[in-house]
Amino acid sequence: MASASNKSLAIGAKPLKVVLTGAAGQIGYALIPLLASGRVFGFDREIDLRLLEIEPAMKALSGVIMELEDCAFPLIVSIMGTANPSLAMSDVDVAIFVGGFPRKKGMERKDLLRLNAKIFSAAGKALDSNASKNVKVLVVANPCNTNCMVLLKHAPSLNPGNFSCLTRLDQNRATALLAKQAAVSIKNLENDAIIYGNHSKTMAPDWTQVTVAGKTLESLGLSAKYLEGDFICTVQQRGAAVIEARGLSSAMSAANAIKDHLRTWLNTGSSGKIVSMGVVSQGTGMKIGQPQISVPAGLVCSVPVRCKGDGSYEVVNNLKLSDFMSTKIRESVQELDSERNTVLELLKSAK
Repeated sequence: MASASNKSLAIGAKPLKVVLTGAAGQIGYALIPLLASGRVFGFDREIDLRLLEIEPAMKALSGVIMELEDCAFPLIVSIMGTANPSLAMSDVDVAIFVGGFPRKKGMERKDLLRLNAKIFSAAGKALDSNASKNVKVLVVANPCNTNCMVLLKHAPSLNPGNFSCLTRLDQNRATALLAKQAAVSIKNLENDAIIYGNHSKTMAPDWTQVTVAGKTLESLGLSAKYLEGDFICTVQQRGAAVIEARGLSSAMSAANAIKDHLRTWLNTGSSGKIVSMGVVSQGTGMKIGQPQISVPAGLVCSVPVRCKGDGSYEVVNNLKLSDFMSTKIRESVQELDSERNTVLELLKSAK
């Protein structure tokens, strides 16, 4: 197993300083009560909450703050609403990046990469200059893997092992779908699905670790044709399906996945259970799976990990992969590498 050993969050009398970007958006609106109620960092952990927005959204943010005050959450010791990144990120312990430029109809992925590269390069500089040197970072705004890479690139004084991006939502989606198709309760699944690669249409959801009373999904009636076809496509396209049905992007499920990711990583740990996180490939690169697949250094790739609950994790790199899954993972890693090269060229040309 490869490991990322990080100094744990300071536990003591001081409230945990938490910044949330895009706080007036629909994900922020769904997430804030989870943060404030203790369901993320613990029911005895006080929070100094900083809510960051762009100037046009400040009026809406003021309404969110009114509602947050009216909830009378006892763990919230202070609330700051601001459009000043340096102020919001001053000495923060945890930074949750939900705000970003959303993909609009007719927009190519390259356009989305370019617009968000500008946002996250500026955010990285603000984080590097103002946050605690042990800050734990979660990037949610899409394309989250590459946005996280850009953020880290512009925060060179911070520990790369403390940066992550959200693929827990994809894990939750895949796991729930498998339980539904196998006609069993989610609580009866002995492991969750694993998400490899990029949070995009190339992501590789792996079902092979999921069992029920020791039985494989195939033995419960799920065919290889379904698992290698409709299952993967459904997970990859679930976000778009929610938008088509609801008219808005996923908010409740995204907020719940953020809660799961942060609670497992920074509070409870995963109790030996494997979970999916987008993490930074450090050093000379990361090896995952058997047979081994190389993830070039600097990429932020979703992989199976075990969390200790103190901000540290271990990459699980010895899980057996089928030829089919190996091919899917390599395709997604190649896409991540291509996106990185595209973004670096865009940033270079913008100077």
